[in-house]
Amino acid sequence: MDKSIEAEVTARRNKKRYLTAFLVAVVLIGGIGLLRSFFKSSLAKSAITTAIVERGNVENTITATGLVLPEFEEIITSPINASIQKVLLDAGSEVKTGVSVIVLDKAATQLAYENLKFQLESKRNNIKKLKLELDKSFYDLQSNNDIKQLRINSLEAAVENARRLYKAGGGTREDIERAVMDLKVAQLEKKQLENEITSKQQTMQVEMRESEIAAQIQQNDLRELERKLQQADIVASRSGVVTWVNKNIGAAIREGDPLVHIADLGSFKVTGSISDNYIDQLHSGLTAIVRINETQLRGTVVTVYPSIQNGIVSFDIQLNERNNKLLRPNMKVDVYLVTSTHNNVMRVANGPAFKGAGVQDIFVLNNGKGERRTVHIGMSNFDYVELMDHVKPGDVVITSDMSAYKNVKEIVINK
Repeated sequence: MDKSIEAEVTARRNKKRYLTAFLVAVVLIGGIGLLRSFFKSSLAKSAITTAIVERGNVENTITATGLVLPEFEEIITSPINASIQKVLLDAGSEVKTGVSVIVLDKAATQLAYENLKFQLESKRNNIKKLKLELDKSFYDLQSNNDIKQLRINSLEAAVENARRLYKAGGGTREDIERAVMDLKVAQLEKKQLENEITSKQQTMQVEMRESEIAAQIQQNDLRELERKLQQADIVASRSGVVTWVNKNIGAAIREGDPLVHIADLGSFKVTGSISDNYIDQLHSGLTAIVRINETQLRGTVVTVYPSIQNGIVSFDIQLNERNNKLLRPNMKVDVYLVTSTHNNVMRVANGPAFKGAGVQDIFVLNNGKGERRTVHIGMSNFDYVELMDHVKPGDVVITSDMSAYKNVKEIVINK
């Protein structure tokens, strides 16, 4: 009985030993496999992208968004208070200089123009009437002055007669004094009348000038209203494309309300937007690169708007090639602002392998293998990355995302 129990215990122990040995073997095999995979992996050449290290220039850029807009867009506003009677062209229509776009109902303004003409004519008639009245008044005063002069001449003669009579003994001193007194009174009356004539002349000049100024103001108002009536024929002042038109027929519009936008599609600009975090790097004169699909257009930042809305700064770019055939109104584009440039440095085409870090591991192809190297990254943009060390011109770099092989020192590249 005791021997049977001992044999059973021994069997259990042996079984446990075998199981432990098996598990250890599995772990060792797995560890060896992982260790081999750590030091050596393989990858198909068709599964990667590569680029050759070369020497050239690298521009450091910051990314923004842009909207293509016509460089010249005319906004035609209503010159008068009116209503829209007819819309002749829709948005998107091409238009030539002098072609009518909108017809306005300008009857009310035409009536005001006619009334102003009648008022001006009445003012001119009043000026003529005033001039006749003033001329008559001045003539009457001048006639009275002449009469005064004749009376003075008569009184002077009377004084001389009184003096002669007095010397001859036929008159008295009182007669002389009376004649002299009458003469002085007449002379004072004449002087008073002359002052009145001078004052009347000045008053006439002032009244006439005031009337003429009032008439001239009405004349200017009439010319301005006439000009507005002519402008109320809404026509294109330049050839282009109608980008917007007010199509609310019958709607009342006020003077200054926009009616039509006409764009010259022969010249474009780009309005960009960027986070205000970059406002210290944004300034006029900055080189800008506008990317449309695979095409790059260069330009210059010409205006930076001072206002910040929702953390966004806006700016305008003047393109070097403003009439490029790829440009379309309201097209959204990628914008890259060049903040600095390194010339004649080692560079490689940008790709998913580069994460923007200052120090980074990359894989360089050598004899059918990808060797991991640690390099320092300099400037970068959407096209190129600057490699500062541990590579040389002519080296082939894997630009695909290699984050899955971050612990691998060497990769076999299969054809």
